[in-house]
Amino acid sequence: MGGLFEVGFTFSLGKAKESTGNSSLFWYLLFGICLTASMLLLMKATQTLPLGTAYAVWTGIGAVGTVLVGIFVFNEPATFLRLFFIFTLIASIIGLKAVSTI
Repeated sequence: MGGLFEVGFTFSLGKAKESTGNSSLFWYLLFGICLTASMLLLMKATQTLPLGTAYAVWTGIGAVGTVLVGIFVFNEPATFLRLFFIFTLIASIIGLKAVSTI
C-alpha cells in the first residue's frame, strides 16, 4: 500500500506542474497526504519485513507505478527498453520478497 501511495504523490506532482491557482493547491495538498501515508506505511512494513526488503519493494512498486502512470497518463514513451527494465524490476521485487524471512 505504501508503494501505491508513492505513486499517488508522484502523480500529484505531475498534475500540480500542469495546474494553476486553486487546482495546483489541491494537487500539492494531495501530494502531502500521499507522502505522509506512504512513509507511515513503509514504517509499518519494516516492523515485519527486513528493512532492505521493505524499502526495495516500496521503491520498486513506486518506480514501476510511476513509470506506468507516466506512460498512460502523461503520454511518456513506452519504448521496448523501458518496458524491459520495468519487467526486470518487477522480477527483482518478487525475488526479494520470495527470499525474505518473515
